[in-house]
Amino acid sequence: MRQSAVMAGLAAVAIAAAGCQSDGKPAAAPATLTPTPVVTSATPSPAPSPTPRRHRRPTPTSVATVVVPAFRSTTSAVTAAQLGKSWHHGCPVAPSSLTNVTMSFWGFDHRAHTGTLVVNTTVVPAVVSAFRSMYDARFPIRRMQPIAAYGGDDDKSMAADNTSAFNCRLAVSDGPPSWSMHAYGEAIDINTLENPYRLNGTVRPPAGATYMDRSNVRPGMIVAGGAAVRAFGAVRWGWGGNWSSTPDYQHFSANGR
Repeated sequence: MRQSAVMAGLAAVAIAAAGCQSDGKPAAAPATLTPTPVVTSATPSPAPSPTPRRHRRPTPTSVATVVVPAFRSTTSAVTAAQLGKSWHHGCPVAPSSLTNVTMSFWGFDHRAHTGTLVVNTTVVPAVVSAFRSMYDARFPIRRMQPIAAYGGDDDKSMAADNTSAFNCRLAVSDGPPSWSMHAYGEAIDINTLENPYRLNGTVRPPAGATYMDRSNVRPGMIVAGGAAVRAFGAVRWGWGGNWSSTPDYQHFSANGR
């Protein structure tokens, strides 16, 4: 009996191993286990912040500022040595009656320059006032030197387009010989090339002939109503351009002659 029971047990184990139930019916297939998916719940990392742009301050546009020097003038005594050939004994005024006026003038290059005129001491205030007005109006002047720099030669000074005042010489005219107002230091010739003088068909200086057409106004020309005429008119000086028969466009004088 004990052996039979053991044998029966072994048979049952064999049947189970063969996939059958003890009652002879096939055993049910074991349930298939579906693996549970593993869900990883990681917290997403935040998106990287964009690199902040550095806002550059706008660079201001540099604008060149041109500072125009203020008009200046100084005076000094005149000596016979300084006057050179522009003065000699017998002239209507002595060197002691003359004054060097060194002052600003506006150039054709649109810059401030400094030049010197030799004038009668009595007219210094009027001359400084007139040249200050022309400077403020930006009326261009080529150069301004005492005529002694040209050996007292009026033709050489005019050919250089020089602005000058005192020169002990006779008037250039058809009348009887007489002292020019330049011999008294009371006349000024300005921009002689742009403002020539014609007498008996001769233009002085010769290179100024192209400027005899006064309707074609160019820089440095003295014209009615212009800055130079207004400046000298304000100090009661006369302009040679108003002379009816032989206009002298470069010439201003204290008495209009």
